[in-house]
Amino acid sequence: MSGKLWFLKHCNIFERLTSEQMQRIESRSRVRSFSAHTPIYLPAEKADSVFLLAKGLAKVSHLTADGKESILGFIEPGELFGELAIFDGEERDEYVEAVASSTVVMIPTEELHRLMAENADVALGVTKLVGVRRQRIERRLKNLLFLSSRERLVHLLLDLADQFGAHSESGIRLRVRLSHQDLANLIGSTRETVTVVLGQLRSEGSVACGRCKVVLTDPVKLARGVSRQPPSKPRPSAPLVPTFAVG
Repeated sequence: MSGKLWFLKHCNIFERLTSEQMQRIESRSRVRSFSAHTPIYLPAEKADSVFLLAKGLAKVSHLTADGKESILGFIEPGELFGELAIFDGEERDEYVEAVASSTVVMIPTEELHRLMAENADVALGVTKLVGVRRQRIERRLKNLLFLSSRERLVHLLLDLADQFGAHSESGIRLRVRLSHQDLANLIGSTRETVTVVLGQLRSEGSVACGRCKVVLTDPVKLARGVSRQPPSKPRPSAPLVPTFAVG
């Protein structure tokens, strides 16, 4: 089995494709590798393909007119991104960068259109993907409008624990390493504010951090403070997912 076909088979959206469909999508797809901190695609590029992250880590960002970055989220191996090209094949709006050395499978949008027409599971999977990401962005926008910087940061840490949490002796360790500026870009705040709030949380015994590493030492207390459920039980790290350093 080729590496490209292996990666496609391990994407849950393509799990129920027939052998013929899988061979067709493999023959039409391309594989590209990107070194850390290089763009996978830029705003205004033609949106003629959807990407499957095979290895590494990518971040999706929006760049303001004055060049400031707002991080919308992170993509892990096995996830599709650039999916809005399926619905609007004009130009990209967001910016996607490889955080770590990454490999992607580029799937032509017309092939995704064909698969969605042929296979209801693919259509449903893509629809769910778009819906989940829209919910995340809407939740972050509501947090930005109505919550304090402290509450936004706590919600973010809990969200990251759900997505990137790993067991450690002292609590839930975030497998993705984020600088204070990265955290600020994720919650629409400043690096100085994030530094102050993290210091408060550390003094309260809720987090431990250092050198871009964050551990939620008391996730239940953190969740209680913002009236939400604690992070789900961290899953064992998948073989393809190393510990990443962002920034």
